[in-house]
Amino acid sequence: MRAIIPVAGVGSRLRPHTYTLPKVLLNVAGKPILGHILDKLLEEGITSATIIVGYMGEMVEEYVRSNYSFDVEFVQQPVREGLGHSIYLAKHILGDDPVLIILGDTIFDVDLRPVLNGDYSSLGVHHVEDARRFGVVEMEGDFVSHLVEKPDVPPTNLAIVGLYFIKHPALLGECLTELVDGDHRTRGEYQLTDALQMMIDRGEKFTTFNVEGWYDCGKPETLLETNRHLLDRELGQPPVIPGVVVNPPVHISPTARITNAIIGPYATIADGAVVSDAVIADSIVGANASVRQTMLRGSIIGNDAIVRGTYNRINAGASSELGLGCFASDGC
Repeated sequence: MRAIIPVAGVGSRLRPHTYTLPKVLLNVAGKPILGHILDKLLEEGITSATIIVGYMGEMVEEYVRSNYSFDVEFVQQPVREGLGHSIYLAKHILGDDPVLIILGDTIFDVDLRPVLNGDYSSLGVHHVEDARRFGVVEMEGDFVSHLVEKPDVPPTNLAIVGLYFIKHPALLGECLTELVDGDHRTRGEYQLTDALQMMIDRGEKFTTFNVEGWYDCGKPETLLETNRHLLDRELGQPPVIPGVVVNPPVHISPTARITNAIIGPYATIADGAVVSDAVIADSIVGANASVRQTMLRGSIIGNDAIVRGTYNRINAGASSELGLGCFASDGC
C-alpha cells in the first residue's frame, strides 16, 4: 500500500516560523511534524509514499531522504489550487491498489490495521465543537451519504481530520480528473471532498473510523497543544543535568547545552539549542536557538533564534534575534 502526503501549503498561520522552514518540518516533541507521520506509517507497515511538495519542497525532500529509507517520490505542486488538485497531481499512482491519504499537518494516534484490512473506503473523523473550517460528514446508517466542505452552517459536527483510506483509487482518479478538466471549484479551489462525493454518487461505499488521537499543528496554539499531548506519551526517565531542574514531561535533545535552568513541564529543547539562566515551560525551543536570562511559557522559538530578557510570551521566527530587557553585563 502507498501513502499520499500533501505538504505543499505555505503555513501562513504559523508565520514567522514558516518564512524560513516548511510547516511540516517544525519541531514538536523532539522531531518534525512530518517525522511523526512517517514513523506512524512505518509502524503500520507502509513503506511507500508519494509526497506532494511546493513551498521549500527541497528542504522536505532532503529531510526525508536523509532520515528514512522509504520508497518515496516527490511531486511538485507549483500552483496551490486546493487539496483535490494536490491529489490530482499524483493520479499516476491511483490504480488498483488501495492508497492512504494523510494531510501533512495531521499527527494521529489510531490503529489503522482494521481500516487498511477493511472491505470499504473509509474516512477518519473526529467530533469537533466548530466544524466550519473542516469537511463535514453526514451518515446514513453505517455509510457516508454526503460530504460538505467548510459549511457556513455545519449539518453535523463530524469533521474529516485528514486521513482517507481509498479502496478503489482508480475511481478517485477519474473523479479528480473530471473536477480539474471541467474546472469545478468550491471556494475557488479543487476540493478533495467534492471528488469523494462524486465517488459516493457513483456507488463507492465509505465508512468512517473515529480518530481520538488527532493532533492539529496548523496554528501556534495548536502546535503547543500537540507538543503537550505528545510529551505526555513519552516513556522513560527525564535526563539528569547538573545544575538543571527538569520537570517532566519534556524532550531535551542530547546535543542541547543547558546550564542553571528550570526546564518543563511540557518543554521541547531541540538539537544544538543553548539554554542558560532561564525558566522554560510549555514551549518549543528550536534547533541551535539560544535562550538566556529569561522566562518563557507558551512560546515557540525558531531555529537559530536568539532570545534574552525578562518574562515574556514569545513567537520568534527562525534566525531572528530578540533582546528583551537590560542586563548588567550590557552596562545598564
